[in-house]
Amino acid sequence: MAEEKKGFFKRLVSGLTKTRDNIVAGFDSIFSGFSSIDDDFYEELEEILIMGDIGINATTSILEHLKEQVAEQHIKEPSQCKQLLIDSIKKQMQVESTEYEFENRKSVILVIGVNGVGKTTSVGKLAGKLKDQGKKVILAAADTFRAAAGEQLAQWANRAGVDLVRKALIRHPSYTMQLQRPRQEMQMC
Repeated sequence: MAEEKKGFFKRLVSGLTKTRDNIVAGFDSIFSGFSSIDDDFYEELEEILIMGDIGINATTSILEHLKEQVAEQHIKEPSQCKQLLIDSIKKQMQVESTEYEFENRKSVILVIGVNGVGKTTSVGKLAGKLKDQGKKVILAAADTFRAAAGEQLAQWANRAGVDLVRKALIRHPSYTMQLQRPRQEMQMC
């Protein structure tokens, strides 16, 4: 029997679940496998956070905060600092109240990534979803280095029933975006 094709959000949730499970399993092994809090302990935590796509800056901040808390509370056992790590991660992941309000205000969403990961397809699907929610959507093509990028985005704009603005092939994407500005509905941030 053929496997059912997953939608974008199901694939996203599945990927995030795998990442979370890997991080949790790594933490569990560290907190049960180490008998003291030392440089090796922190290096293992760092590796798990980075491998979990937390990012180097966030990982550094999380570990610095954890080290401060461990020192202030005179914690000696790794198992005793598990909740401190959780709290440190939560603190790092807090966002301002406006961070995710792009759906409720005039916004620009910039999509970046390596070749072949589905950026254009995701943009097209997101445009369709936002249009279905009654939002005014305008796509702007800036991938000037790939010959078919503009045509592919035009197809997605057509499918989604949204406007597309683009200029002739230009050497630099930021310049291309500046050329898109004259459209009154589109304001650059």
